[in-house]
Amino acid sequence: MTSPSKRPLIIGGAVVAVLAAGAIAVTVINSRDDKAPPPASSTPPVATAAAPPTAAAPFAYKSTTPYAEVELTLPRSLQTQADLHKRLYDAGVRDLHAFSEGSQADRTEAGGDMGIGPYQKTIAFDSAVETANLFSVARTDYEFTGGAHGNSTFAGVLWDKSLKEQVTPAAIFRRGADLSALDTALCAAINAEKKARNPAAETLTLAGKTDAIWSCPKASETAFVLAAGSVPGKAGGLTFLIAPYVVGPYSDGPMSVNVPQSAFRALLDPAYVDEFAGEPTPLARPAQ
Repeated sequence: MTSPSKRPLIIGGAVVAVLAAGAIAVTVINSRDDKAPPPASSTPPVATAAAPPTAAAPFAYKSTTPYAEVELTLPRSLQTQADLHKRLYDAGVRDLHAFSEGSQADRTEAGGDMGIGPYQKTIAFDSAVETANLFSVARTDYEFTGGAHGNSTFAGVLWDKSLKEQVTPAAIFRRGADLSALDTALCAAINAEKKARNPAAETLTLAGKTDAIWSCPKASETAFVLAAGSVPGKAGGLTFLIAPYVVGPYSDGPMSVNVPQSAFRALLDPAYVDEFAGEPTPLARPAQ
């Protein structure tokens, strides 16, 4: 019998021998690259090094120029709250840079050091008070830009540990809560502290109620932090931070007063009620 005839057919780079009898025998020839593939490398893959952990923020910063001396300090207790630590450090350094730049502009415009040396600014965060879900520190800013003395201001920092975010002081109270009871308790605490320092001190009333030079500030307008308490892991109340000139002359100095949690517990947001219990730990009174 005569062998079937074959005709080559090229399809997509492969030569196909077509048999007349209808059978197809396929031989694939790599027409694009007839070189053999390279042998697999015997060198093992190099492992990619893991990225190093983010370095913790420092606990201090200091800078001195002919125009300004600035310094920032933070407590070691912030080690447990890395996010807050970095946030406070970065914000503090930004504020100090801005002060230094402003000092240079001011002193340059004035044409010299004005006989007072460099301006000064310090930012200090006090040791923390914390509960199961809240962490707080007090910020004290001191500035001297000439004159008889420098000036201090205070701010309270509240950090929700479960949310990992800073919350406003108002956030611990129920939305729309009437804080007049807290205002009254704060005013009573201020008067008690003034009398303890000077039995002859005048008794203050809430702002707007008299024409007196000095009056009690509202709680919503006064910086505060958590007050350490008699029950472990709970805040015993709030510590309000009052700068000079707020409730008396500069010579009276700054003032810190406690308001027990029993005075405002009914005003707290339900999310934070369990962070408070017991009585606040008495504050150390400044030497007279």
